[in-house]
Amino acid sequence: MYKVFYSLTGTAFAKEMKATDSYRSTAFLETVARLEYLKKTRGMGLVVGEPGAGKTFALRAFTESLNPSLYKVIYFPLSTGTVMDFYRGLARGLGEEPLFRKVDLFHQIQRAVLVYFRERKITPVFILDEMQMAKDLFLCDLSILFNFGMDSEDPYILILVGLPHLLDRLSLNQTRPLSQRIVMRYKLEPLQKEEVAGYIRHHMELAGAKHPVFTDAAVEAIASRSRGWPRLVNNLSTHCLLYGFQARKEQIDEEVVRQAVAEAGM
Repeated sequence: MYKVFYSLTGTAFAKEMKATDSYRSTAFLETVARLEYLKKTRGMGLVVGEPGAGKTFALRAFTESLNPSLYKVIYFPLSTGTVMDFYRGLARGLGEEPLFRKVDLFHQIQRAVLVYFRERKITPVFILDEMQMAKDLFLCDLSILFNFGMDSEDPYILILVGLPHLLDRLSLNQTRPLSQRIVMRYKLEPLQKEEVAGYIRHHMELAGAKHPVFTDAAVEAIASRSRGWPRLVNNLSTHCLLYGFQARKEQIDEEVVRQAVAEAGM
């Protein structure tokens, strides 16, 4: 409904935005660069960040860049289940019918990974999301399951994703074996103040804006209220567009942002 009022051809700040249309912030570019490094070295990597920092979007951009004839992506967010649930999920992700006993599942998964890597020349890419909620037993099993050839080879890419306190979990004695095997770590930081302005302008241009819809003061207010976290910038900017349309404001100013914050409870 606000699209016609602001002469937009598309939805601004859409969740369905293509990875190729992403705003190239410092955090986004650094995350993708770290993942590219992991792609070359293989092994285990770690990406953490606050909620709404853009972890999943950066991972989606990375996976979309992978050649499907050379990489097999397996996304697994069920870190709160049992270890057996995890094993079964990985087996199914590798195209296997899960066996019943844990020891059999262990060998089934390792064999499947080696078949992909050695025979099919395809590198399995495992993305384990929300790992800050994983149990210690789950984390301990990871270092065992992804130990190939007596730790002499890495025929896979494993990316652990979670909130920042996952770093604290990995510093504990019981998870130290896993922590020591992680070859790439990165913590996403929020957008800088000047990046928020570029981010909003970029998304509005993608939506077809032909003139500035947000004033400089409004952008500054959004940057301050969102603290630079992309998801909060998206949500608050969308609320501003909706409120601005209802109030028939041709430009989103600081007062619109204040009203949008109050309505959204942010």
